[in-house]
Amino acid sequence: MRDMVTFTLKGAGYEVVEAADGQQALSVIAGNKVDLVITDLNMPVMDGLTLIRRLRATPAHRTLPILMLTTESDESKKAEGRSAGATGWIVKPFNPDKLISVVQKVCG
Repeated sequence: MRDMVTFTLKGAGYEVVEAADGQQALSVIAGNKVDLVITDLNMPVMDGLTLIRRLRATPAHRTLPILMLTTESDESKKAEGRSAGATGWIVKPFNPDKLISVVQKVCG
């Protein structure tokens, strides 16, 4: 799934940096200026909700747009994501055009 997101965003002209899990994402984000984070809800080592909470606890990332990419379309999961600080979500499987549209909307 990460490969498809990367392929879609790179094809639309975005620069993409990747991480295999939430812990690695924290390191990647700390070492790069990022304009948006797209995280899966279910990841090894550190899940997406924990990643979002950790980012929101850092002053530099309090307003960073964060999208959750998940198979969960359940309203309770969306509410949990909002509570953690997610800006929005995209339900898998995603439509590439919809992904681009959401990224454009969130990034301005």
